[in-house]
Amino acid sequence: MGNSFGRIFRISTFGESHGLGLGVVIEGCPAGLLIDEEFIRNEMQRRKPGQSKITTQRKEEDEFQILSGVFEGKSTGTPIGLVIMNTDQKSKDYSHIADKFRPSHADYTYFEKYGIRDYRGGGRSSARETAARVAGGAIAKMLLHHYGISVQAYVSQVGDMKLDKSYQELDLTQTEENIIRCPDPEMAEKMIEYIDEVRKSRDTVGGIVSCVAKGVPPGLGEPVFDRLHAELGKAMLSINAVKGFEYGSGFEGVKMRGSDHNDAYYQDGDRVRTRTNNSGGIQGGISNGEDIYFNVAFKPVATIMQDQESVNESGDSVTVSGKGRHDPCVVPRAVPIVEAMAALVLADYLLISRTNKL
Repeated sequence: MGNSFGRIFRISTFGESHGLGLGVVIEGCPAGLLIDEEFIRNEMQRRKPGQSKITTQRKEEDEFQILSGVFEGKSTGTPIGLVIMNTDQKSKDYSHIADKFRPSHADYTYFEKYGIRDYRGGGRSSARETAARVAGGAIAKMLLHHYGISVQAYVSQVGDMKLDKSYQELDLTQTEENIIRCPDPEMAEKMIEYIDEVRKSRDTVGGIVSCVAKGVPPGLGEPVFDRLHAELGKAMLSINAVKGFEYGSGFEGVKMRGSDHNDAYYQDGDRVRTRTNNSGGIQGGISNGEDIYFNVAFKPVATIMQDQESVNESGDSVTVSGKGRHDPCVVPRAVPIVEAMAALVLADYLLISRTNKL
């Protein structure tokens, strides 16, 4: 229930933050795809905890093992099973909230739904679950690469520090050159200093991850309820701490008139193109061949190292204070997660499109 995503290229994840490990089962991957384990490893390293002073100091190498679905370096067309073992759990850090609900966490809602909860790091509700998504997304990226499609995300805002440049004005090859994953070196330094300042004040801050998909062919997506942008929105809003999603002109588009917002068509060789791209590469829920770009807003991490008012499972008033190792800002590690979820959507719709016509 709610642990699977996709229709043809489909993932199912399992595991908890402080359990023995996590994993993903990937179904629908076509046979014969070259599975580059080093690429999967690199994607996992980008998401893993403990990678810099502005991320949680939990030390997980996120090494993985492929159990099935791959033979002699290629997919066999059968389910690919992959596991990631936990190695640095410190469950005692959570013993003080065993019966208390942490503000803005899923503690209360999980307790109401199931009547039981794994308080150790949030259990299944922890962002640790996204390690499995990134592993699945890495294989989706390999499939997209086979068809000339790329997906790249970057940090464009932290708090009120906003990068006022479009992705076309940036050198996205610079994204991995700093710990914040912002492709503008000057803004990156300011963001890093700000997050470190927030961390030292025992608080947290939110931000925005922007993403662009290039090389997406026209025709991906379904009409009405399964529109491509609707599925991208669902994918992004399923990520922990996400509060908003916009694509193309997004909320800024409301300030424009139709005469300015409309994307005029023109013929470019054998392709139909648009002179502008306020549509964000999607019209009528179907890709039009232009770049798909969108923004994902992340709230401040809920665990702060300050006393907060709350209640326990008995309804008594209590004080909750954060302990242990937590991110002061989630966006640096969210970049590969956003890419993974976008890749999963595009891989799924790519395979669906191949069944829609001869």
